[in-house]
Amino acid sequence: MMNKTSTVFYCFIITIVVTFVCLWGGGASASKHEDIGIYELNNGHFSLKCTNWGAAIISVFLPDKNGEFSDVVLGYDSVKTYKNDSTYFGSVVGRVANRIGGAQFTLNGTRYKLDANEHQNILHGGHRGFSDVVWKVVKHKKDGDSPRITFSYNSYDGEAGFPGDLEVMVTYALVGKYKLSVKMVAKPKNKATPVNLAQHTYWNLGGHDSGDILSEKIQILGSHITPTDDELIPTGEIASVKGTPYDLLKPSVIKNKIKDLPDGYDINYVLDGEEGKKMKLAAIVWDKKSKRSMKLTTDAPGVQFYTGNYVKDVKGKGGYVYEAHAGLCLETQGFPDAVNHPNFPSQIVNPGQTYKHRMLFAFSIDD
Repeated sequence: MMNKTSTVFYCFIITIVVTFVCLWGGGASASKHEDIGIYELNNGHFSLKCTNWGAAIISVFLPDKNGEFSDVVLGYDSVKTYKNDSTYFGSVVGRVANRIGGAQFTLNGTRYKLDANEHQNILHGGHRGFSDVVWKVVKHKKDGDSPRITFSYNSYDGEAGFPGDLEVMVTYALVGKYKLSVKMVAKPKNKATPVNLAQHTYWNLGGHDSGDILSEKIQILGSHITPTDDELIPTGEIASVKGTPYDLLKPSVIKNKIKDLPDGYDINYVLDGEEGKKMKLAAIVWDKKSKRSMKLTTDAPGVQFYTGNYVKDVKGKGGYVYEAHAGLCLETQGFPDAVNHPNFPSQIVNPGQTYKHRMLFAFSIDD
């Protein structure tokens, strides 16, 4: 049996140990905690809001022909809702955007099994892709001549099954009167890895709550597509769009073309123009009623045109309920499942190399 002095001493030691553990544990927990916030960019002509959850764009306010401003991207009122989102509204998706068949690939003699989240395949980086993580805010300039924000994320070796540590940075900047620049950079630290980042905003130039996008007009500067099977995995073929509903080389009203596609558009276009890092025109979208238009240029080889076919009963901003075709996506990218098709442009980036992907959204308002 301990005497009173021993008991007091023993209790003192326990108190010190418990206090140390609590402080150390609390500090460790705090160091892992990242605040999730909303950040604005405003150049006096138009504005954008984004969040560091998934580096997502959550609003873009543009004037129409009468000078009335509307939010032209689909989304939610609170950041909390983005954390439970399954539509990828506004997010940066990766490590490899789009689909990889069988959720596996071979690189340098090693077979990598990935986190399948769509049947047996992986879509947009798996159950916890870059759209479902907290990004660090590196720089933020809210207003002035060139407001911008840079997010960073460190993806670890083995995340979703992908090899190697990867440092990723994404910058949104308002440049010029009505232009949004998006720049993506990624650097592998210790292993070769596939990288294919995309920006997954759903656009509706009539306003996010204006109905569907079927009356909008679109032109896509891609003479070929990469056809897919029933699970939307590319077959490896590169096919001409001539004589098909995918021929959008001339401006076309979406509803006049989509009627021949029961499931709507969800396909990768092979963009015309020289291969390489030069910027080229990918697509133009026009909204007749508001007179807003959007011209997209990129240095990526492809663009996924998606007409929101699977959006159903999604309660969005202001309580507005989004249904199929409420918005359209133009995701500039490398070709889907490129890791399993040697004839597609390679997405493998080695340590010492830098992945770069640029896009420019140029908006205009016609009289």
